[in-house]
Amino acid sequence: MSEQDIFFERDPSPAKLDVIGVPGWPRWRKEVSTFHWTYDRTEICYLLRGRVTVTPDGGEPQTFERGDLITFPAGMSCTWEILKDLEKQYNYLD
Repeated sequence: MSEQDIFFERDPSPAKLDVIGVPGWPRWRKEVSTFHWTYDRTEICYLLRGRVTVTPDGGEPQTFERGDLITFPAGMSCTWEILKDLEKQYNYLD
């Protein structure tokens, strides 16, 4: 995975979410907004509600919504545009 590659899985099974521990992960909430972010560690997150478009610097925008399991690589810089109030559970892999 390069610094600009976002990996995601739409609607993973509840069994998979349990195996990787999603129910115990912290939650993060954010209202509709736009901001720049750089990942210092690889983050995996599961969207509980909302909709967001993430555009890696120099890359193509990708839109995610409720039910998506997303991995953002360490070193990636991007712009988050939250289109609908967001709630996610997250964990760092590194």
